[in-house]
Amino acid sequence: MNLTAHAISDVGRSRSGNEDAHLVDPDLGLFIVCDGMGGHAAGEVASATACATVQSELRKHRDALSDVQHGGAPMDVAAGLLRGAIVTASEVIHALGASDKNRRGMGTTCTALLVLGGKAAMAHVGDSRVYLLRAGQLYQMSDDHTFLAEAIRHGVLTPAQAVGSTHGNMVTRAVGPQPNVQVDVLVFDVLPGDTLLLCSDGLHQYTPDARELMQWLGREVTQGLAQELVQLANARGGADNITAVLLHVAAQEELAVEETTRASQVHAQFETLRRVTLFREMTMPELARILHVAHPVEVPAGEVVVREGETTDGLYILVEGAARVQRGGQTVADLEAGRHFGEMALLNRRPRTATVLARLPSHMLVLDRASFSALMSQEPLIAAKFLWALSQSLSLRLDDVNLVQDRPSDAPESSSGSLAAPPPSASMALDGATSTASAPSRSTARFGSFPRPSRGARERGAARPATRTARGATAGRGGV
Repeated sequence: MNLTAHAISDVGRSRSGNEDAHLVDPDLGLFIVCDGMGGHAAGEVASATACATVQSELRKHRDALSDVQHGGAPMDVAAGLLRGAIVTASEVIHALGASDKNRRGMGTTCTALLVLGGKAAMAHVGDSRVYLLRAGQLYQMSDDHTFLAEAIRHGVLTPAQAVGSTHGNMVTRAVGPQPNVQVDVLVFDVLPGDTLLLCSDGLHQYTPDARELMQWLGREVTQGLAQELVQLANARGGADNITAVLLHVAAQEELAVEETTRASQVHAQFETLRRVTLFREMTMPELARILHVAHPVEVPAGEVVVREGETTDGLYILVEGAARVQRGGQTVADLEAGRHFGEMALLNRRPRTATVLARLPSHMLVLDRASFSALMSQEPLIAAKFLWALSQSLSLRLDDVNLVQDRPSDAPESSSGSLAAPPPSASMALDGATSTASAPSRSTARFGSFPRPSRGARERGAARPATRTARGATAGRGGV
């Protein structure tokens, strides 16, 4: 994989000095943008110190990073080292501030990207940003650590209410004011054709329109493009220092086939995951976190995935291939790519109520209970979205139960005199099975996330896990 980088930093039109700093180290695969704060040149010291410290700390672990680069260790190792390097930078900056009263309390944002072997680890503190342009869609991979962004995320303010607020520049996390700092870390795939932008708020405050920024980043990535982005920010006010690091990913010629195959698999995994009802409201970074804890499995045709009566703890998502659901030896559903089964196993240890086997050679993603529970404990917003979607799915299953109980009195009776149960079907065989056909259109992606239904559509029930068929009967629900 070939990585091309271009960087630029500019004082802007209003500041007398430049407190931003950036670092480009292709040998390490390390790219950093920092935006210092503190006055009396303290911000300049803080940002430069953060870049230098993170670089020097990672250089101490070249062997470990080489193992990650060549597949001998998981990317989580590199992500942990990057997180630790930023924490060390916070300790160093805090100590410098404590030793000089003119620099006491100085700090900096720090947004770093470590790219190794087709993966990237992002470590982030503050309101500098990482954007990813992929396949014509733009995603903000980092969350701003500001008062306004936190208020919007927690529902205290709407985006419209936040416009024009006097608290726009109030950073809630920074490297240096305290010896320790909470660092957001995200691991995700980088693919041929990807363009990434790391930038300070001196740039992104002037590019709020995702479509406009997407057009800029869709151009050829050159030093000239970096300069034009700075010129754009200055033309629109230049109220702060402006820093941008542009990265473009291309496949190595000798590995083009392998990289194309990997890219196809990653695209298929994301496309399938975002269409699963339980994850449809997730943003791109949230889906990346879920995909990171999922593990792919290849299942030969005819092999049993889960067996009726056995206890397993995974949610299965069918990315490619086809599967069959059987209960008591009888087929109750055939599943195509884009369907899922078994989500209740994430919550309880009850035996499976059906057998699922592969009809064709199949590629699946598996989320096990322990990994997903750990993720939800670390990411409360993911947990809230997942549990909300699951509660909606369960409420629709109750509708199915009520439909059976409320059938008219002239319905056929079983030999015991009670109402006959409906014949086995996909609607009673799967845990919220969802096909890609029921997903909303992807014509326009919401900035920073995948598309979501409109509020009106959700209120009318269009965002429900599956399609209503008749009087509460729903295709693709039940339990395995």
